[in-house]
Amino acid sequence: MSATPFTHTTVLLQETVEGVLNSPDGIYVDGTFGRGGHSRLLLSRLSERGRLIAIDRDPEAVAAATSGETRVDDPRFTICHAPFADMAAQLDALQITQVHGVLLDLGVSSPQIDNPERGFSFRFDGPLDMRMDTTRGESAAEFLARADVTQLATVIRDYGEERFAVPIAKAIVARRESGRPVRTTAELSQVVAGAVKTREPGQDPATRTFQALRIFVNAELEELQQGLNAALARLVTGGRLAIISFHSLEDRIVKNFINAHSKDEVDRRAPFAAPKPLALQAIARIKPSEGEVRANPRSRSAILRVAERTDAPLPPPVPESTGKQRRGGRRG
Repeated sequence: MSATPFTHTTVLLQETVEGVLNSPDGIYVDGTFGRGGHSRLLLSRLSERGRLIAIDRDPEAVAAATSGETRVDDPRFTICHAPFADMAAQLDALQITQVHGVLLDLGVSSPQIDNPERGFSFRFDGPLDMRMDTTRGESAAEFLARADVTQLATVIRDYGEERFAVPIAKAIVARRESGRPVRTTAELSQVVAGAVKTREPGQDPATRTFQALRIFVNAELEELQQGLNAALARLVTGGRLAIISFHSLEDRIVKNFINAHSKDEVDRRAPFAAPKPLALQAIARIKPSEGEVRANPRSRSAILRVAERTDAPLPPPVPESTGKQRRGGRRG
């Protein structure tokens, strides 16, 4: 099969780069390179002394940064094949102890969605893979081939917020036990459509199930929490954290993380105790303009949150249980 060109329109491009950039001479991390929209604009704003470390777990994204017409040919740029949860290890390997900003554009990219071979979308028939890093881990089809009804229902409910999680799980297992395991996106869509009795206007019944499996297979919420802690630990005083999320599970983790480090709460057991030092200051919460949503409908649910590192001592990491990812996810 010949390679198909995939396009990607970067969401909240100007707002994110302006939000994270506080020193043109600084070192920055783009933890979700994708096709490099944010990275390219950020590089254009850096001085000759600036540096950008890009990270992506998708080997296709890394290839796009290093070869062909999309490569980034700039001595200030380095690309690393890794999940952004491994940010500390990647920076250590480059002998970088602190950075001036970290940006994360969460979720799945347009090239991943629009390539049927990746299995992310119910709009195209293809193998039910859903791994962001296709070189490792368990695919969605492999998970569906082994999970029982309780496991499936828990994943679909927790990560898809799907009220028909149990009927969907039972339908998937029933099909598997009949000798026809779900292996493709079209087969999964068909099973879900038969199990969901009440439809939401304007939304495919498979939307929530596909989201749930993708988040679970890639351990996205676990990686997000680890990445936030890693980013905070590396930011210099005045360094910025800029994060774009696209659904409530992601945004809840980001919001809670920023709040935990930027809002002083009185301990009722010791109301007169000195306030704890706050490591972050919340700067902005930004949504796409009406014009951007019209031009790129996929941006409509995006939320950008920006926070700045203070000079307070670094607190203990926020535990990973802040998110819903409690079990079984495999890092890709």
